[in-house]
Amino acid sequence: MSEPIRTAPFAPFEWMLSSRYLRARRKEGFISVIAGFSFLGIMLGVATLIIVMAVMNGFRKELLDKILGLNGHLLVQPLERPLTDWKDVAERISAVDGIRLAAPIVEGQALASSPFNAAGVLVRGIRAADLNSLASIAKNIKQGSIEGFDDGQGVAIGRRLADQLSIHAGDTVTLVAPRGAITPMGTTPRIKPYKVAAVFEIGMSEYDSSVVFMPLTEAQAYFNRSGDVTAIEVYTADPDRIDVYRKSVTEAAGRPIFLVDWRQRNATFFNALQVERNVMFLILTLIVLVAALNIISGLIMLVKDKGSDIAILRTMGATQGSIMRVFLITGAAIGVVGTLVGFLVGLLICLNIESIRQFLSWMTNTELFSPELYFLSKLPAEVDVAETAAVVIMALTLSFLATLYPSWRAARLDPVDALRYE
Repeated sequence: MSEPIRTAPFAPFEWMLSSRYLRARRKEGFISVIAGFSFLGIMLGVATLIIVMAVMNGFRKELLDKILGLNGHLLVQPLERPLTDWKDVAERISAVDGIRLAAPIVEGQALASSPFNAAGVLVRGIRAADLNSLASIAKNIKQGSIEGFDDGQGVAIGRRLADQLSIHAGDTVTLVAPRGAITPMGTTPRIKPYKVAAVFEIGMSEYDSSVVFMPLTEAQAYFNRSGDVTAIEVYTADPDRIDVYRKSVTEAAGRPIFLVDWRQRNATFFNALQVERNVMFLILTLIVLVAALNIISGLIMLVKDKGSDIAILRTMGATQGSIMRVFLITGAAIGVVGTLVGFLVGLLICLNIESIRQFLSWMTNTELFSPELYFLSKLPAEVDVAETAAVVIMALTLSFLATLYPSWRAARLDPVDALRYE
């Protein structure tokens, strides 16, 4: 008697049976519904994970670019004595390899007012050459110009501040500082009108509504700081190598200084973003996990329903491995197709997220992404390849693991018992 011919794993008949089980007939409609919900769950879970992680990445990148584009990567502050030697210190720091800019600044609080409104502002005195080197400002001038900034008594203000005060480039804004001239009656506020030379918009509401740039020499006179500056803002070529630059800048300064880097200045903010990102990933992973559990329940019901079919296949010579692979393919197909569709939907939404936000805002007649709350004027999305790959692999792994127990159970089914109780 000749040996029975064994079929190779994942033979065509296994794929055919799996496809037939996925196309449930009328009496198996409930199983088909569970499979449909499993598919939708995995698709939505993967798409939501990709979208949320991309938006969180976009937030971090945009905020980092805008915050560091304006505030610098290292802040050099004086120790023991004022920064009266700021010119020499700034030149020495600028000569350090990897330092793009060392900008001396004078900072102070003031009240900006116009005939229509008033607002508290941060006045920053800076040289024209340094202001032109800040791409976030120089490339985003919406009105007026910063040419000849050092020559006159003009100031540059943010777009939101200009709108709040109802003024434009060429108009006059009055700045009121609490510490002005010292008289026998005490210190009087300093009140001085300035022409608005330029209006900028960097896209971060906090800066566009509260920062005023003033020529450095004028700011020194306005805040009673003749001969010295508040600090020196240092911009590096690579913010992630800030520890290397700290040492070089300290040595180059040639005097006692206190250094604060961008991580220390924004630690709370970026740590909160990171924690929120990790928590969102864990929560949204539960969607995929629930969908995987739906696959398990759907396959268990399918195995129970197909008990007699399995018994007949076993008596016809199908091996336990073949039966197991049939149900593996059935369950994995739901997971794989759901993951791929979710991946495509997620990418599509990420690429058009700002248009979708504008459309939804128009449909609902509400502002879905308020710049006052979220700092940025548009919704960012930055797809990270490694992160997206991790989401897809996780969804595929969970989908595959979900099929193991039902498939094993189907393979272990005793054909005699299955036909006896049919």
